[in-house]
Amino acid sequence: MSDQKIMVLFKNGHRSKAFKELYKLYPRIEKLILSKGGTKADANDVFQEALIILNRNLEKSDFKLTSSFYTYLYSVSRFVWKDMQNQFSKQELHNLNTEEVSIFHNVLEEHKYQFAEKAFRELGERCQQLLQRFYLKKMSFKDIAEAMQFKSEKIAKNQKYKCLQKAKDIYRTTIKTVQS
Repeated sequence: MSDQKIMVLFKNGHRSKAFKELYKLYPRIEKLILSKGGTKADANDVFQEALIILNRNLEKSDFKLTSSFYTYLYSVSRFVWKDMQNQFSKQELHNLNTEEVSIFHNVLEEHKYQFAEKAFRELGERCQQLLQRFYLKKMSFKDIAEAMQFKSEKIAKNQKYKCLQKAKDIYRTTIKTVQS
């Protein structure tokens, strides 16, 4: 199936069909990772991450795919693998072309999403519920206080602040752990 047809599938909400077509590219990505010393499990992880990055980008209104899906996934997979191996030299980063810089940026952004998701998962259930009610359900502090049985809106607001601080602390700790 052509890249244009796959793009139409994405645009028309047929993501599962589109991804089914993209999975046909997996053997070529697996070959890349195996040639770089990785295992089949590594190749699977790298490919999954590349698909996640592609999916996030396709959801952005300003994203333009300027290459084939294979070229894009190959480039993302290459960056993900190098990043997993901490193999970037300063010279390599300096020599990236504009599209490669964009792809590398997407890989870094995906790591930030993963760290934020990890921080959220490590919060207690009560903090998760409070933050979901405020950010996702757009509930007022009055409604949150009532639903979660806080004595007042002010207590709900203070609790939200504490939950956010805890999430930020977990996020920072995760980044520091990865960087060391």
